Amino acid sequence: MEYQPEIQACIRGERLAQQRFYERFKGKMFALCLRYANSREDGEDMLQDGFIRVFRDLHQYTGAGNFEGWVRKIFVNTALQHLQKQKRDLIIVELSAYEPVEEDAPFYDTTQPAAKQMIQILQQLPPGFRAVFNLHVLEGYTHPEIAEILGISPGTSKSQLLRAKAHFKKLLDKSLIGN
Repeated sequence: MEYQPEIQACIRGERLAQQRFYERFKGKMFALCLRYANSREDGEDMLQDGFIRVFRDLHQYTGAGNFEGWVRKIFVNTALQHLQKQKRDLIIVELSAYEPVEEDAPFYDTTQPAAKQMIQILQQLPPGFRAVFNLHVLEGYTHPEIAEILGISPGTSKSQLLRAKAHFKKLLDKSLIGN
């Protein structure tokens, strides 16, 4: 348990340990937050709330499993809660606004854009598309798991992912062409 002494120091409220903990995880967790956020400011709010929750619940970490995975899960849940608080329809997107795609339509397969550009493109996706895309493609959740997390059917999760991929590809193509 490589983090155990640091975790115990954070639980005791030692500010230096908390600062080191924050510095160790802020970059990765901010990138995660930005993928779910509508803007940099929303991402910063998610980051702050996520760290508050991590420090509040740190005593609950039992040492079982990967510690960074435990922290990451708190941040994913925080990001999803932020999306739900925005009082937007998280999953039901006006489908006529987005072209349907074939089940086996390929996802964008050329060289990846810079991470910053990818995050900017993700932020342009409608919230429902962005949530399903992030949970499935980037976090590795299955459609039944996504359905449970978001309160939708697995079929809705699958269709939202297909539409999200198609929309993401259009946005990526547009950014690469420079239009």
